[in-house]
Amino acid sequence: MIRNSVLLLLLLLLISCQNKTFDTVEEITTYINEEDHQYRYSKTINGVKYELTYRPTDLLVNQEVGNKKNKKEIELLRKKYSKYMYFNLSMSLNDRELLSNVAGDKQKFGQMVNDLAFGMDQKVHLFTKEKDTLSMADFVYPRMYGMSKSTVIMIVYPRDKKYLNNEYLNFTIEDLGLYTGEIKFKIDTKAIVNEPQLRFN
Repeated sequence: MIRNSVLLLLLLLLISCQNKTFDTVEEITTYINEEDHQYRYSKTINGVKYELTYRPTDLLVNQEVGNKKNKKEIELLRKKYSKYMYFNLSMSLNDRELLSNVAGDKQKFGQMVNDLAFGMDQKVHLFTKEKDTLSMADFVYPRMYGMSKSTVIMIVYPRDKKYLNNEYLNFTIEDLGLYTGEIKFKIDTKAIVNEPQLRFN
């Protein structure tokens, strides 16, 4: 009886640790946007809304592969993109992108453009409980010129198993001159290790 209970528990643990697989981009996007799955985190401080969303490898693969569902190419792209972790950092004030809110202040505007376009590796940090810091691999800031409701930056970190063995990672954003203080999110590493996948047919 005890042996059966233990076997059932192990089976349930094994099933829960497997990557979920989805048929469409819409399905996987809906899944990662539900906060209880630990892929999306949000905070609002002094009217500034911060949303941090993890982007699974297969979303980047799908973006590059398009309609050509070549199995070999998909595996090569998965290998290429799985070396990194991708996060979308979305920031807005009054339902507008950050620069729209400081457009009337030349000095503040210039400083924010500089921070967003060139200095996010100095403003954003990812580190363990023991303060071991991961070096940012890259970040991409597309200027939207007031055409978007938020400022969105893709931030890329190397996927290092040594760091993913931690229970969580700390993701922090320094104050960008909006009087929010430092913003901090605790990233569930198990969610990243067991990230959802797309079924490429």
